[in-house]
Amino acid sequence: MPIVVPVKFAFAARELWFDPRDLDILEGDHAICSTERGTEIGLVTADPFEVEPEELAAPLKPVLRIATDADLDRADELADAGEDAMFDFRRLVEKNGLDMKPVGVEYLFGGEKAVFYFAAEDRVDFRQLVKDLSAHFHVRVDMRQIGVRDETRLQGGYATCGQELCCTRFGGQFEPVSIRMAKEQDLPLNSAKISGVCGRLMCCLRYEFEAYKDFKSRAPKKKTLIDTPLGKARIMEYSTPREQLVLRLESGKVFRVNLSDMSCTSENKERCEQQKCACRPDCVTRDVLERLDSPDLQLALMELDRKNGVDVGDGLSTADRIVASGPTPRRKRMREEEAAKFESAASGKSGRGRKGSSAPASASAKGKAQGKNDVTGEELPGRRRRRRPAEGDERASMPAASDDMTT
Repeated sequence: MPIVVPVKFAFAARELWFDPRDLDILEGDHAICSTERGTEIGLVTADPFEVEPEELAAPLKPVLRIATDADLDRADELADAGEDAMFDFRRLVEKNGLDMKPVGVEYLFGGEKAVFYFAAEDRVDFRQLVKDLSAHFHVRVDMRQIGVRDETRLQGGYATCGQELCCTRFGGQFEPVSIRMAKEQDLPLNSAKISGVCGRLMCCLRYEFEAYKDFKSRAPKKKTLIDTPLGKARIMEYSTPREQLVLRLESGKVFRVNLSDMSCTSENKERCEQQKCACRPDCVTRDVLERLDSPDLQLALMELDRKNGVDVGDGLSTADRIVASGPTPRRKRMREEEAAKFESAASGKSGRGRKGSSAPASASAKGKAQGKNDVTGEELPGRRRRRRPAEGDERASMPAASDDMTT
């Protein structure tokens, strides 16, 4: 089988395979290669490996030699010359009045040819521009029109995620991206959020598309009713990375369950066998609910057992009962605190004693303070007494309003 070595060039969109011959070339080396355009220098991205003859679309070009220090210095000089040529490239484009955007200039390693890259929405007649460039730079000129994705790849930059652009980092091997991929992943169809720096759909929409597609092909559809021991539950959301579903019971309780823990009923299996389609789970068993770390569900299962006549103990701890039952209502808490205050005040007065009062009367007052509601059974506060004015109080010395004053 033929042996190839992949080489990546600075302005190329993808790696190219070359024949390493008998050279001891490894990943990370720079190689001088013979291409269709001429002699070029590139970076070896992997060690030589074998391929099938059917994978080769054309005869392999050879690797001439491994780049030396002098070759690397020559490559740096040509790269600097390409950056300097951009100024004259823009000037000549503006002089000819062409509707194009200069992107870059690449000098081949031999120095006899230069490739001028530009971006334009329509076809451009650049024949006069080629003559001007050739007369100014004294090299053979090759004009290459590229798209917006290649333009962004050559210029480089950072995406909204904070990472380097995918087209720059992964070499610009573009795969087709469609709006259907965004819909499949439940992303907002807002062009500002799903478009990249180049203005097209982001390349990363492809990365998790297959995972979302596979999960949705196995999971029940949203808004579907699922059978549970606590009644019907509706599927509200998907958590695809975790392969979980968010379910809501008719009582309003919400919980998560793994797709692998769900099962299919016998009726669903028979129906799928008749229709010759994949069986999607439509049931959650009691064992699955008991394994979930949810005090609400555990309390609901205990209440269900009590209704069915099953004698069960209190399997919940005090903390779980507090979480499941929720906080005490504010009004009820205020009534209990007020009743406790009156109870303590009544017990203190009965201990000190007072003229004209007896023990039964004190017990009767205490009983009134500790009265209970006949409906709810809650303790009620005692009867409030009016405050007697003390001696020297201004309100006590104020005369009562007479009939003469009210006219």
